[in-house]
Amino acid sequence: MRSTYIPHGRRPHALDRHPRAKALRRCTSTGWGAPAPPISRASPPIPTSTADAAVIVDLFGHGFSDRPKTFAGTLEAHAEAVAALLDHCEVKDAVLIGHSMGGSIAIILAAARPELSSRVIVAEPNLRAGGGLYSGAIAAYREEDFVSHGFRTVLAGLEPDYAARVRAADPAILHRSAVSLVSGTAPGTAELFFGLPQPRVMILGARSRPYEDERDVRQAGIPVVEVRDAGHHMMRDNPAGFVAALVDGGAVPTAPRSCQSGAR
Repeated sequence: MRSTYIPHGRRPHALDRHPRAKALRRCTSTGWGAPAPPISRASPPIPTSTADAAVIVDLFGHGFSDRPKTFAGTLEAHAEAVAALLDHCEVKDAVLIGHSMGGSIAIILAAARPELSSRVIVAEPNLRAGGGLYSGAIAAYREEDFVSHGFRTVLAGLEPDYAARVRAADPAILHRSAVSLVSGTAPGTAELFFGLPQPRVMILGARSRPYEDERDVRQAGIPVVEVRDAGHHMMRDNPAGFVAALVDGGAVPTAPRSCQSGAR
């Protein structure tokens, strides 16, 4: 595991699965409140080569990353932070993989900095304003109220496994991220996703169907890959199935390209 400092003293924590690799090829961002480990548990079975590295990001305010008090916590701000990380590593043409809020961040990053990614794979991303079950409940609080007592209330209502991961997050940044999910972006993440020039894939858990945006995604010509016996938390529900979906979606690079490996 390696940490990298990016501008203003903020440090995202990076988990480099292949520290001796010559090229950094997959950049993964987790969802709202989640640190890197849930996806990293599923990562080892993905076929790799000596020129292939997977790096999993703890977003600011999540996992082991710093919690800058002035960090905006918006989807755009998270995307800028991941872009700065990739710039530091001199990485281009990475395969971006994002789950839930991390999927929305991957889409925004791919649209703003297309040279950084060669493919975008998103698992049940937030494609519309309004947020989800948890983000909507959190955004209903004022930030100071959520920090003082709402965070504890929300944790008490989560499944134990999920609560254990969310507990490591910074309440203020968590709230700002939830507000951003509810308010959405301009243009919206669906519009950005449908207009990306990179190859795109969406992954769905079978238990998440019917999925509101699946029809629109398919009509946009974007492949949809299903993870059987899984819901939204597909990395936990069916890790092997999630890995298989990543492989089907093209997460495994076909030809290494030269770039500097290192901590993101």
